Amino acid sequence: MDISLWTCAVRGHETYAPDEPALAARLHVDTAAGESWRCLRCGDFVPGPARAHGPAEDAPEVPRGRLLRDRVIMRLLAAERVLRALVLILLGAGVLKLRGSQDHWREIWDQDLPLLRQLADQIGWDPDHSKIFTWTDKAFTLSPATLTWLAVAIFAYAAVQLVEATGLWLVQRWGEYFAVIATSLFLPLEIYELTEKVTVLRVLALLVNLAAIVWLLWSKRLFGLHGGAAAYYAEHHTESLLTVERAAVEAT
Repeated sequence: MDISLWTCAVRGHETYAPDEPALAARLHVDTAAGESWRCLRCGDFVPGPARAHGPAEDAPEVPRGRLLRDRVIMRLLAAERVLRALVLILLGAGVLKLRGSQDHWREIWDQDLPLLRQLADQIGWDPDHSKIFTWTDKAFTLSPATLTWLAVAIFAYAAVQLVEATGLWLVQRWGEYFAVIATSLFLPLEIYELTEKVTVLRVLALLVNLAAIVWLLWSKRLFGLHGGAAAYYAEHHTESLLTVERAAVEAT
């Protein structure tokens, strides 16, 4: 599937009428149905007037090809970060709700525990060796002040995930750096958890984060890698269809 065509189908074509006559002639054709302008993303000629017009240097920078695929990957990573943040926010809210009413929730937990054990036996899960049960029992013994600070830490982690998601979704350079640094800081914790117990979820989480770090470092040329920021912006500029057409006009 051509991701450029798919994006145009969802968001519409990006057509632009430059003021420079020679350049406009390369992007414009007259047909029996009227004028058509070439889409700066997929390259197809689109019937009707251009969506925008002006000097060529004011034309929007429309990602296409590999750059467009990279943008889709970054937004998928951003969506995954938002999902993490929502889970953390719900967890933090649960900790705050537990604060100050531990005895009440302990009674409810003790009443429902036999039913949970029956369900666990049916699915082959040993609750006595489960961290969820261990953490729940421990939470009932924590002081309200400790629970408050625990909730603050959880909400702070959720905020980090949301900032990271914002930078990735908006395809900002600072967001790419922030994502690499923030994700790297938590890698030792994920590796430590694997030394305690290997689970499919923990392995997948670690692999996703490692792949995200390596991909961002190399494809976005962060920290001077692979040519650095200069090569990164040059690639964006040379991938532009309008840049290619301007070069063709200058060569003739």
